[in-house]
Amino acid sequence: MEITALALNRSTLARQLLLERAALPVEDVVKRVVALQAQQPASPYVALWNRVAGFEAAALDALYADFRVVKSTLMRITLHAVHADDYREFRAAVEPTVRGARLRDRRFTASGLTETDAAALLPELLSLAERPCGARELGEWLAGRAGVDAVAVRPAWRMLRQWAPLWHAPVAGAPWGFTSDSRQGFVAARGALPDLADARAVEAGLGALIRRYLEGFGPASVADMAQFGLVQKGRVRAALGADLVELAGPGGQVFYDVPGRDLPAEDVPAPPRLMAMWDSVLLAYADRGRVVPPEYRKHVTRVNGDVLPTVLVDGYVAGVWRTVDGGGVEVGAFRPLPAAVWEALEEEARGLRRLLGERDETAYRRYDHWWAKGLPVAETRLFA
Repeated sequence: MEITALALNRSTLARQLLLERAALPVEDVVKRVVALQAQQPASPYVALWNRVAGFEAAALDALYADFRVVKSTLMRITLHAVHADDYREFRAAVEPTVRGARLRDRRFTASGLTETDAAALLPELLSLAERPCGARELGEWLAGRAGVDAVAVRPAWRMLRQWAPLWHAPVAGAPWGFTSDSRQGFVAARGALPDLADARAVEAGLGALIRRYLEGFGPASVADMAQFGLVQKGRVRAALGADLVELAGPGGQVFYDVPGRDLPAEDVPAPPRLMAMWDSVLLAYADRGRVVPPEYRKHVTRVNGDVLPTVLVDGYVAGVWRTVDGGGVEVGAFRPLPAAVWEALEEEARGLRRLLGERDETAYRRYDHWWAKGLPVAETRLFA
């Protein structure tokens, strides 16, 4: 069977619930879309607003509070919000990548600590974090155990907590559940933890991650799967399930999919959407052209890795958006858009204003400097 570039786009949108918002419980949607990029606290809320009919932010608050949806360092060594049932296997899958990037990092080794030390410290760390603990408290514990002053140990503590199976603890009063400052606390992952030293558990976890990824983002190539988890292609090939379906894609590339999944028609309409910063669909593929036209990629993915809030038109990135003083949403298009698209975007902006206005309309304001530095916007509309 063959699949075209447009069919790949529509498959992504369908599985990520971006062709039509789903009338499903938020917990079910988080499972369905697999993982929500979460280094910016507001982004999982905006991502779910795009995918859930009648989304209420309080529903995600409750899932965070009950640790049914958890936030932790996972794929691509960055923060994701995932369903608690997925956490164990996902964390095992990315263990070699996270270990190498954090415990062998100069910021960790400069403290005098080694990977062996980290493994020895882990049980005590998880015991301390059976209840939510502040970053300062745990950092002081590490300083005492390592015999290093609290200031010098800070980089090592940051590396250790990103490697350890810790979840972010919800912060009372934070508009989006968590913070990016010293108030943020941590709690030991609950339930059966992955054995990070067990190679078989690690590879079984990768097999599970690949399957879940294909369910939420497929069909996909080996390179796509490797990009999503930031794992070696050889590990991906070794973990591919024997029952996966193979498809011939553009340029003769091989794509894989879980069996029994229907693909949407290429001509199915894709409504405009105002996407979160770092939305997973923008980052989940080696070939980001599935959703981001090559000519726009450098405009939305900045040199330092920031991925701006984007506008999808007919399934592809066509611009960016931001909030402005007074609660308005400014949409900038990289090309002229038809009047009907602007009307649909105005309706989307109305819902987005409601979501942000209930919590914090300035959630992304710190990234306005990218607009000040210039973006190639052909048309701009302010929905005030």
